[in-house]
Amino acid sequence: MVEIENLTKDYEKGFWKKKKIRALDGLNLQVEGGQIFGFLGGNGAGKSTTIKLLMSIIFPTEGTAKILGEDISNTKMHSKIGYCPENPYFYDYLKASELMNYFGELFGLDSTERKRKTEELLTKVGLDEKDWNKQLRKFSKGMLQRVGLAQSLINDPEIVFYDEPMSGLDPTGRREIRELIAELRDKGKTVFMSSHILSDIEALCDNVAILRKGKLVATGNLQDLLNKSGEIQEFEINVKGVTAKSLENEISKISGATITAKPNGANIHVTNENDIETVLQINKKTGGNLVSIQPVKQSLEELFVQETKE
Repeated sequence: MVEIENLTKDYEKGFWKKKKIRALDGLNLQVEGGQIFGFLGGNGAGKSTTIKLLMSIIFPTEGTAKILGEDISNTKMHSKIGYCPENPYFYDYLKASELMNYFGELFGLDSTERKRKTEELLTKVGLDEKDWNKQLRKFSKGMLQRVGLAQSLINDPEIVFYDEPMSGLDPTGRREIRELIAELRDKGKTVFMSSHILSDIEALCDNVAILRKGKLVATGNLQDLLNKSGEIQEFEINVKGVTAKSLENEISKISGATITAKPNGANIHVTNENDIETVLQINKKTGGNLVSIQPVKQSLEELFVQETKE
């Protein structure tokens, strides 16, 4: 669905003595169809630059890219894609329904289809019906974000590009948009999204790519990246009915074990599976009750920090 080869973007900085700043450095990437692809990186890593290059909003210094087998310079391909930027900006005095009608006309939909799509999509992104005929200048950032996501789908695209799609949304809105994005994958669509909200990426994405200072530092299946070592590093044991202080003396005798106080109980981490039974015996002897035992795998946040730090 997306093929990127040696994509590079330089910006000029300064007035008299111009200096080149490299925002994206030789990016090579492929995105297969029918998946949600997470595009990650810190501030200034080159995520938005990449998406703007793919959308032909800006143009590459070097390299090439294709979407749906067509070079990104071929704007006819845009009829098959959807896009919502990080901060969508629309004409303030249009109403949400008028904006949707406008985009529907751009894609050649007839009036009946435009009306149907407008009602369907504004409902799907969670915009209250009472706001459909309100001017966009009266919308909050979260409401504008919902409208931006709705317009990205009006042409029933094969692939959508989202730059921080959860930006400005409250927890309920984030959940609704997560469900919407997951539904797109279920319908066979491809979603290419960047986000700083790693929990959303971890919940949604099949594959990810991580950028650092314009360079690709990791890419692949998300679960494979999180389980690189192929081994569980720690086990977490949650107990209740005891205090961390009452367990601390015995737990400290277990090599590599740590204990953290929790309301009405304690959280114990061990690095050896064989130590689990020892912890359970200590807990039972102290009068505690077992809540849960679970393996602790590397989180996306830990992977992100590891790959993006200097």
